[in-house]
Amino acid sequence: MRIDKWLWAARFFKTRAQAARACELGRIQSSGQPAKPARPVRIGDMLRVTNEGGEFQAEVLLLSEVRGPASVAQTLYRETEASKEQRLKVAAERRAMRQFEELPAGRPSKRDRRRIIQFRGRA
Repeated sequence: MRIDKWLWAARFFKTRAQAARACELGRIQSSGQPAKPARPVRIGDMLRVTNEGGEFQAEVLLLSEVRGPASVAQTLYRETEASKEQRLKVAAERRAMRQFEELPAGRPSKRDRRRIIQFRGRA
């Protein structure tokens, strides 16, 4: 079974195209090697998946070519304890950083917009 199809069925990505793109960008590793979309995945493989939800290290438990409910998708893999702890730590850091984030009071003024455009190098 193709790794992009398995990642889609295990609900790491919303579409199979996104799973294939992640493989092409090197965000999927199988046994320490970058995985191409057509790489076969087998039971017992250790995968390292990086997506918007964080970085997962998981062991393949079952194979499925169809995308089912989330409860079924979670039975396809087992995430390592170290991976769970790391993702929870990163999420806690993100929540803590929100407290110190300064948000602008309103829309930028004309002067502010000009400075933004100049900073971005458009003018």
